[in-house]
Amino acid sequence: MRSYTRLKWACYTGNITMSVIGNLTPLLFLTLRSLYGISYSLLGLLVLINFTTQLAIDLVVSFFSHKFNIAATVKSMPLIGAAGLLLLGAAPFLFPQHVYVGLVLGTVVASAASGLAEVLISPVIAAIPAENPEREMSKLHAVYAWGVVAIIPLCTLFLHFGGGENWMWLPMLTALFPLFSAFLYAGAEIPVIETPGRVSRVLEFMKNKTLWLCVIGIFLGGASEVTMAQWSSSYLEQVGIPKLWGDIFGVALFGATLGLGRTLYGKIGKNVERALFWGAIGASVCYLVAAVTSVPLIGLVACAVTGFCVSMMWPGSLVVASDRFPDGGVFVFAMMAAGGDLGASVGPQLVGSVADTVLSIPALTALAERWALTPDQFGMKCGLLIGALFPLAGIGVYAAVRQMRKSL
Repeated sequence: MRSYTRLKWACYTGNITMSVIGNLTPLLFLTLRSLYGISYSLLGLLVLINFTTQLAIDLVVSFFSHKFNIAATVKSMPLIGAAGLLLLGAAPFLFPQHVYVGLVLGTVVASAASGLAEVLISPVIAAIPAENPEREMSKLHAVYAWGVVAIIPLCTLFLHFGGGENWMWLPMLTALFPLFSAFLYAGAEIPVIETPGRVSRVLEFMKNKTLWLCVIGIFLGGASEVTMAQWSSSYLEQVGIPKLWGDIFGVALFGATLGLGRTLYGKIGKNVERALFWGAIGASVCYLVAAVTSVPLIGLVACAVTGFCVSMMWPGSLVVASDRFPDGGVFVFAMMAAGGDLGASVGPQLVGSVADTVLSIPALTALAERWALTPDQFGMKCGLLIGALFPLAGIGVYAAVRQMRKSL
């Protein structure tokens, strides 16, 4: 039997590259602002550029996957990622008077690689013969979570000892991950991956209600996961935990529990539909507890446990879709990636919009004072309360997915 160990490690390092691309730039925001005077709006625009680039890649591959040489594209995507990270680091040298232009170009290139990886790595793993494909998919996504945990102390220590003025060497250093991934891919054989033969076949898939149920499931999973991941640090600071510890526990601890949940499922898990259903229930409880508690420690625990509860909502949805549409190949995974990316964008944005709206309404700020809360605290709690709608809706969707399995 052919061994795919080298290919698996190539996919794992590819997912680490995705975690670097998705989290490195936000960790450098304050450094970039202090050195180059870049506004918060322009810094936030880099996140939007990252998302829209990935979503565009998702949609292009969704409709035209049959036009791609899948094996060649898989092997080229880490090289594109390395180019993007190197371009980010080289921005001050290539555009000394317009560093932001270099940051945008580097973000676009790196995000394109991340979008390709998101669409193609999962179907590669799914195409590798395995006794338990669910566990293999969980292992793959656990690597992403552990990559997020690792990049935070790496960035913090580098900036502390190397100095913020030397930030450009950090993305160049992290480019070693995709370069190593490219080396592994170069010597690996990519299994045959199904793609729809023509656009009309794609349209047939899109008429299937089950596919859209899976897309909605990963949309809610992406929103539930990324909303807490992005806002937990600010939330913990609002409830009285110092910013340094809020950054560590709000991002790293959430990522650790996310990775723990996926790692455990990869070792002992079974029945992914049940994991999705109970994970949505647990995440709903955690969101609601974080929104109503006045005890900082309880809020911290709620944020951390949320990571564990949502850990299978994204990879589990991919597993369900792959099982239901074994002949969908890259198209199905591309559609799922688009749904997850959309949820990952809409969720955090909605929470921020709700928090800002609360601050702009005098009646609500007065209500906050009556409850012995600052307007910022009340706004954040209201935002998380709205954020709870995503896992709450997930309970119904995953219940339908669970019932669908029983009817097969």
